[in-house]
Amino acid sequence: MRFCRFDDNRLGVVIGDEVKDVTAVLDRLPSYRYPFPHGDQLMVNFAELRPVMEEMAKTAPSKKLADVALLSPIANPGKIIGAPVNYRLHLDEVLDSDQLHHGMKIKPIAEAGVFLKATSSLIGPSEGIVVDWNDRRTDHEIELAVIIGKKGFRISEADALDYIAGYAICYDITIRGPEERSYRKSLDTFSVLGPYVVTTDEIADPNNLDFELTIGGETRQKSNTKMLIFNIQKLIEFASKAYTLHPGDVIMTGTPEGVAPIAAGDVLHGTFEGIGSMDVKVYDNWATK
Repeated sequence: MRFCRFDDNRLGVVIGDEVKDVTAVLDRLPSYRYPFPHGDQLMVNFAELRPVMEEMAKTAPSKKLADVALLSPIANPGKIIGAPVNYRLHLDEVLDSDQLHHGMKIKPIAEAGVFLKATSSLIGPSEGIVVDWNDRRTDHEIELAVIIGKKGFRISEADALDYIAGYAICYDITIRGPEERSYRKSLDTFSVLGPYVVTTDEIADPNNLDFELTIGGETRQKSNTKMLIFNIQKLIEFASKAYTLHPGDVIMTGTPEGVAPIAAGDVLHGTFEGIGSMDVKVYDNWATK
């Protein structure tokens, strides 16, 4: 199953090149009073809502996927977790370039740990990336996003895949500089998620997916998730040692070599085996966005 958010916060099931509007299923979500519980409530209740969504999609009104404005398919993640230098060749390129490491001691992920990105940085592909720190280099990073499906703490590597609801494409946009990663990677629009979530039953092995990022027809990044230093299961085990994972939490699994600057007018075109493609425009100010 593939589901998305689109237009004015509509919920859709993606079938082929069409989006089936199943927004009415949200009426089945429990109502809460403040304080609200942890987790994205669609994902908390997804197991019960999925068969209803699939049934509704059979007769639901539809639009062409190309004609809708795609938002982040996860509306309210409690956490966005990043995995630094999680591909060996990317670690090598960071170590070799002072424009990337800025004199900081770069550690492998086992020593550096994971980091958190502000949830306010999250957007969908239709919203566009704003790059307006003109004194800084700002880079693209394409990654596989893992969407957590159930609550877990101290999850074992052996059980980790059972805690995943699905996968998506993400762009982890990064300003280069000496500050901590969480600061440089948390600007508004710097976490792009989409174009939809693909549930786990459609991805046989998340640790063996080809992917590529191009801009203007030029390949910038191209790799396979089998090159991850910490694979998907190890990342979940590692992150959940520190944090309780809740439904809707997003893990950005790391980027391969080939990171490079982006500028206004660029369109990031990412493709992921088993998921699809995602185009995102780059702007240089909020007025033109």
